[in-house]
Amino acid sequence: MNTPGSLPPLTVSVIGCGYLGAVHAAAMAELGHRVIGLDVDAQRVAALSAARPPFHEPGFAELLTRTVASGRLTFTTDYADLAGADVHFLALGTPQRADGLGADLGMIESALDSLVPLLAARGGARTLIAGKSTVPVGTARRLHARVAGIAGATVVWNPEFLREGFAVSDTLRPDRLVYGLADPAGAEAEHEVALLDRVYAPMLATSIPRKVYSLESAELVKVSANSFLATKISFINAISELCDITGADVADVAEAIGMDDRIGRKFLRAGVGFGGGCLPKDLRGLISRAGELGAVDSFAFLRDIDAINTGRREYMLRRARAALGDSLEGRRVAVLGAAFKPDTDDVRDSPALDIAVRLVGEGADVSITDPAALANVRARFPSLHAIEDVEEALAGAELVLLLTEWPLYRELDPARAGTLVAARRLIDGRNVLDLAAWRRAGWDASGLGRR
Repeated sequence: MNTPGSLPPLTVSVIGCGYLGAVHAAAMAELGHRVIGLDVDAQRVAALSAARPPFHEPGFAELLTRTVASGRLTFTTDYADLAGADVHFLALGTPQRADGLGADLGMIESALDSLVPLLAARGGARTLIAGKSTVPVGTARRLHARVAGIAGATVVWNPEFLREGFAVSDTLRPDRLVYGLADPAGAEAEHEVALLDRVYAPMLATSIPRKVYSLESAELVKVSANSFLATKISFINAISELCDITGADVADVAEAIGMDDRIGRKFLRAGVGFGGGCLPKDLRGLISRAGELGAVDSFAFLRDIDAINTGRREYMLRRARAALGDSLEGRRVAVLGAAFKPDTDDVRDSPALDIAVRLVGEGADVSITDPAALANVRARFPSLHAIEDVEEALAGAELVLLLTEWPLYRELDPARAGTLVAARRLIDGRNVLDLAAWRRAGWDASGLGRR
């Protein structure tokens, strides 16, 4: 009998090759499976086929190069190429709807429309459609009903937990695997679990925990995790504002409460708030879905969490105005960071980029720099003064704002930086700098909620 690590490889498709899908596809090929990644963007497919990453993600270029060269990983725009797959992973975007807080499921619906004829042509061969995307609870049950009449086909939900900047390690070495099944106690459950176990056999051989739940529980796991993390971030950010008023130090408060193992230290660093393509969208999506299901009052607090987070951007503007005599008109401001977090080029809902745009809107002369995200900045806001070199960005600045905590900025020499600017004023919007060292170098340096 095969051990978990010696089960034969499968043919796997990954539909949607953005951050989630492209990394998942390469990771599945790394595990030994034959993988076909599909995306409707022909340019993205061409880049991935040539082992050129279309986004910045540490370790992904090496993984992509290795798996494409092995022949186990290919990419296509044609659904017909997926006909032989045993498992189809749905790794499509579910962005916030333009007309509300809920998720736009159009890409997932379209993918299923294209998959159904392939499933019917399999002649009853067992095939899983495994959702990776974050969706409103109840979505998987509805999708499962759509394929229920096709012999051998079923929908399961297998949420992802990757973090941008750590996507490769989070995919290959997750802290848990979650399988959501239509009927975890039913006759088909054993076969569904066995097929997913074959996908993840090398991982399971290393004793990574595997949990089997209902479809609804699996859907809620990811959105609940993100909403809880968002709550921790907004809580400590609210405390930091109280620290600014009273003279307390939020770093001290966070350190002490984080020592309580019921709370924990992670996600308790105050700053300008969270962004990206997941936390804001998932938080709002949960608010929307809870309202649709009649749980409006119980989730009203999440609206406050969202408001605290977006309010941090205006709070930073107020701090910038105060530092420059209450007017930003014509003042030179250097913004360090554009991505929503370090180790990514993702500027979706980025606090750093949003603050820079708002500064410009108030008449400031802004120079923005970032080690990875400037191409995306220029694509979204071509009028912004985006500068590759950090020293050039600092030149002549009357105020410096650190808004994305890249190591490059954390390691700046305050004495050297002081020779470049017009005035030594700095606000650390991520609370990562040694403010005492900057002050010794003659800077008027402050953080958010820091003494």
